[in-house]
Amino acid sequence: MKKQFPKRTYHTLKEIVDDMKFMHSNREDIRTLMNTELISQSFRERLMIAVTMVNGCRYCSYYHSREALKAGISPEEMATLTNFEFGNCPDDEQPALLYAQHWAESNTHTDKEAYQRVLEFYGEEKLNAIEMVLRMIRMGNLMGNTLDYLLFKLSFGLLGT
Repeated sequence: MKKQFPKRTYHTLKEIVDDMKFMHSNREDIRTLMNTELISQSFRERLMIAVTMVNGCRYCSYYHSREALKAGISPEEMATLTNFEFGNCPDDEQPALLYAQHWAESNTHTDKEAYQRVLEFYGEEKLNAIEMVLRMIRMGNLMGNTLDYLLFKLSFGLLGT
């Protein structure tokens, strides 16, 4: 039986280009987001880890786990966070983390009720910032996974998983 690549990847060059165009056209918003306390560094890392755990990017997992520890997230919280257990996370971040998981699992196609609940909880400005973080990490995840897919194909399934 032929071994299948288990992770979500980009399927076309157009998908990559579209994501890169989005990031480029929103670079000022991204720069502002990374330098503001609207979403703290630890909150950003929790969001990024939630999406990364769904998408399974080993590069992002390594990098953002290290960044999360630098941001003050304890090893104990990291252990639960990587298992989609958000009870050890700050209460006001838990709705966003559940949403991030749903967002990633649905490949960005969340149901309207979930979106409406987080919108009501955080407001438009903060939800837009949360979704920008989710888009950034999704792009990184898919880039890493696409690289692994190429390794997987070139090695006849021996590498890249």
